[in-house]
Amino acid sequence: MILVAGGAGYIGSHFCKALRREGVPHVALDNLEKGHAESLCGTDLIQADLRDRDSIRRAIEGRPITLVAHFAASIEVGESVADPAAFWMNNTIGAWNLLEEMRRAGIERFIFSSTAAVYGEPQVVPIPEDHPKVPTSPYGETKLAVERMLESYDKAYGLKSVRFRYFNACGADPDGEIGEDHRPESHLIPLAIFAALGRRPALRLFGTDYPTPDGTCIRDYVHVDDLAEAHVIAARHLLGGGESRVYNLGSGQGFSVREVLTAVEQAVGRPVPVQEAPRRPGDPARLVADSQAIRRDWGWAPKHDRLEDIARHAARWFEKFPEGYSH
Repeated sequence: MILVAGGAGYIGSHFCKALRREGVPHVALDNLEKGHAESLCGTDLIQADLRDRDSIRRAIEGRPITLVAHFAASIEVGESVADPAAFWMNNTIGAWNLLEEMRRAGIERFIFSSTAAVYGEPQVVPIPEDHPKVPTSPYGETKLAVERMLESYDKAYGLKSVRFRYFNACGADPDGEIGEDHRPESHLIPLAIFAALGRRPALRLFGTDYPTPDGTCIRDYVHVDDLAEAHVIAARHLLGGGESRVYNLGSGQGFSVREVLTAVEQAVGRPVPVQEAPRRPGDPARLVADSQAIRRDWGWAPKHDRLEDIARHAARWFEKFPEGYSH
């Protein structure tokens, strides 16, 4: 059985759906602070909090758990700057609590959702896994700390892990069953959809003078369904006795903000109102993944690599659920 920590969140819920599709026994753990029970669609939920070791212990005890996948982290970069203590507690101490309860229970397989934020300002693009790790935010620092923790747990205790460094997770379940519902929302594609549908003011476009073809930032967008599939492959690898691995998860191609807005306009059938604004400090011109390692080793490649499809899947879910998950 797989325990999916943060299973009621955006990426965790899509992983749970992939496990249901594969017929893999699993259970979700979530404190529902940011997650939505409605996104689980049949997966059992244990309400628990990684900051509370006793609740983790109760979740694990009596269940035949052989692998844990960890999605239960705080993700907002700006929020991490304003309140780093909360991020160190939830992201790093929470992960340590989970690893210690796993050790106590004899569970030795772990999948970790890390981030491209561990790299900081890119020295080379596309960014390979061996790029220097110089995070520029507490968010990136907390994720890198857990990565270091996993390296030492492997050497000392034999804990095998797969660490995935996400680039820009986006899109929604192609079936339209589950989607992205962050509150507050800060990701570009949902914000553009909201603006086009008149559900929020004009989208603020931060920076139009970057050294890129159209002057806006270029990012690597990877469909959430493809992320979920990578985690299924990782689970098979670890449960089959595989060694620890670390991989970038990205499409390997970059799209500018203006290209994203064009794709959203095509998906929604309405223009995206835009308000141009100055660059945000610390926003690099280009962030694109070198994802050749996982393609070579495991044959993983994004199935939904067209920006138009990503925007269409996201727009379909938001049009179907205009208020997001019910509360």
